[in-house]
Amino acid sequence: MAQHNDLGKKGEQLAVNFLLENKYTIVERNYRFDKAEIDIIAKKNDVLAIVEVKTRSTTDFGNPQDFVKPKQIKNIVKVVDQYVIENNLDVEVRFDIIAIVKKPGRFEIEHLENAYYHF
Repeated sequence: MAQHNDLGKKGEQLAVNFLLENKYTIVERNYRFDKAEIDIIAKKNDVLAIVEVKTRSTTDFGNPQDFVKPKQIKNIVKVVDQYVIENNLDVEVRFDIIAIVKKPGRFEIEHLENAYYHF
């Protein structure tokens, strides 16, 4: 497996651990619909947090959250719509990003709540 794939998987696990430590319940991981995917669906206080995880080994080319592009947001919203309908949910939905940067001997984690809005 490519090194960037390993880093991405490590980042997703770190994000799950972070959310659990912060009293979230993990509802789904890697939920797919029509060629699009949501990294993590978590719940806390009747809010469904749709979490995109971005992990980078450096910020030389920008912060991890800068790599969530409009087309990806559009796809995520489509997947969330399907998920809510499929599961007959009546909940508030929030779109978050967990940005992770690998530093020497550690990972820096930033949780951006309401990081973007659907359009």
